[in-house]
Amino acid sequence: MGEQDRTDFNDLVRERRAELGISLRELEARSVDPETGEQARFGWISKVEKSRGIDAPPPALLRALATGLALPLRVLQEAAAAQFLGLTAYVWSADRTTRVLAAHIEEMSDAERRQLADIAETFARRRARSEGAPD
Repeated sequence: MGEQDRTDFNDLVRERRAELGISLRELEARSVDPETGEQARFGWISKVEKSRGIDAPPPALLRALATGLALPLRVLQEAAAAQFLGLTAYVWSADRTTRVLAAHIEEMSDAERRQLADIAETFARRRARSEGAPD
């Protein structure tokens, strides 16, 4: 594989593991595809984190990593699509917080989504007031 311009997937795996405060071995132990039982192996995860010549991961490895990293599958799919296929999801922030929020929203009930929307509206009103803008 030639040089990659994008490292979305590699960065996501490395940064999320750091956020969780777990070792590569712990991530390996946690990363088992719930559908097939396939495990993401230490050597492959290490290559991913070091951005060393990997091909696009198959669905089973994406599901395994999603489990191991405690992230919605869609977040890993989007990062892999951006890195390996050049596809960019419509993301509203440079970091992945918006992507993670959007992915989790799909898992929420209608009542939970309304609560989250109310929280967002409250933040927006407070920001507007602090900036001197009318409600």
